[in-house]
Amino acid sequence: MTDEDGPEMATIHLLRRVSIEFSLRQAEFATRNGMHPTDVRALICLLDAARSGTPVTAGRLGAQLGLNSAGTTALIDRLERLGHLTRTRDARDRRRVLLAVDARAVERGQEFFGAPLARMADLLRTFDDREAAAVRRFLQEAHTALAERP
Repeated sequence: MTDEDGPEMATIHLLRRVSIEFSLRQAEFATRNGMHPTDVRALICLLDAARSGTPVTAGRLGAQLGLNSAGTTALIDRLERLGHLTRTRDARDRRRVLLAVDARAVERGQEFFGAPLARMADLLRTFDDREAAAVRRFLQEAHTALAERP
């Protein structure tokens, strides 16, 4: 398909370009910090969970990433060894171990991604409420469309 297929496809192609650029930056961040790209995805999952107040166990993280138990354990061990992740006992159920992104990893991420993310946030602040709502609605529905399995 080409952009001549309509403004809708031009927007979808632009979204794909943004997605690819995000992936390239995440891979660069992973390489600079001795991580695998899946490690970065794990940190993003943990950061998203922290923002929503959702506790994350190894099982939950593995399910989100599509990893088996051994792969999840290796990932968690690697991230902990690199100082990107902490494990703590759940205060309500001492049998459960909860995972969180270490503050040093947040700092590294802020140093690397801070400027482009701030630039995007500044741009969004120029949108009126209706425009910002339309962008959020499109991105949410785009995510839903991509996350659905045939």
